[in-house]
Amino acid sequence: MTSQVSSDGGFGIYIHWPFCAAKCPYCDFNSHVRHQPVDQSRFADAFERELSHFADLTKGKVVQSIFFGGGTPSLMEPATVERILSKVSDLWTVDPEAEISLEANPSSVEADRFKGYRAAGVNRVSLGVQSLIDSDLRLLGRLHDAKTARSAIEIARSTFPRLSFDLIYARPDQTLAGWEVELKQALDLAADHMSLYQLTIEEGTPYFQLFHAGKLKIPEPDLGAAFYELTQDITANAGLPAYEVSNHAKPGAECRHNLVYWRYGDYVGVGPGAHGRLSVGVNRLATSTERHPETWLENVEHNGHGMIESFGLNEEEQGDEFLLMGLRLTEGIDLTRYERFASRSIDPRRLNDLLEHGMVEEIGENRVRATREGFFVLDAVVADLAA
Repeated sequence: MTSQVSSDGGFGIYIHWPFCAAKCPYCDFNSHVRHQPVDQSRFADAFERELSHFADLTKGKVVQSIFFGGGTPSLMEPATVERILSKVSDLWTVDPEAEISLEANPSSVEADRFKGYRAAGVNRVSLGVQSLIDSDLRLLGRLHDAKTARSAIEIARSTFPRLSFDLIYARPDQTLAGWEVELKQALDLAADHMSLYQLTIEEGTPYFQLFHAGKLKIPEPDLGAAFYELTQDITANAGLPAYEVSNHAKPGAECRHNLVYWRYGDYVGVGPGAHGRLSVGVNRLATSTERHPETWLENVEHNGHGMIESFGLNEEEQGDEFLLMGLRLTEGIDLTRYERFASRSIDPRRLNDLLEHGMVEEIGENRVRATREGFFVLDAVVADLAA
């Protein structure tokens, strides 16, 4: 049995749309290509049913953020998005200032469709740009070119109050000088938020097979670190400092939904392959749903939900997750909250050792964060503090 914890990290809802026009070779997300039209009305029915199931577990909570992720949510009809948002409003109290985000690929951006999303209630869009160089976009398996990406950014900026877009760096054969030019061009296009990810080779992807066959080369760790350092310096100088390992924003423009994750708040996850964390009574539940879209759909139609796992996390697991998520943030973690989740204190000897080696630093009373040096070895820092 776990101890009672407060969910002062906030409360959000994640909706996973699992379909893509094409599968990118580096992607290990739960995304699927279908060559026949998806029955969006049937899927919307299922989203509504699964939301109702989770509403019964989270009575009294106020929704502060809603995030449509994928897959490619911009393949959804605006009417589908509107149905889901309407159901959320029926089931929960939604904060009038709630952030409602939708991920989009530049290749699927249409001005009329974006106006439809805005009318449905979406107030923030996140574009999967990934690169502003055509040859690298082809290498990454993207369906858009740089001109299309720039046009999508322009349409999004004119339609939504808030905009973010993603770029991937440390790509094969990329140079630091080339990245500096590209990143500065991107910052000229940016609104108030950017997500900048270092390319990683994920098991089960085509890139993984190519990499281990010697047919794909990515920067060595020291060069990867140099890319990271350069990224931090350029974005900070441009007024979009990192607030999380890979995310940059003007102060006050941080992604509120992702902050729910990193601050270890509560969130409902609906749709194929979605995960959730819920404080229910004295338990903190971890939930996950069936990954295969059509199987998930049938499960929801028969059972009212597509969950395949729902279990309570013990104190050690809660403490570990809290550290793993919270230390990604430049705001760091409150050690008092850690003690509430883990039912123990961090070993002061281990903490002092990390302080002395410059891996973490104290920022106010009972609060610590990883230093820039600590970010490079964050998994090891977390393991030390959790031991």
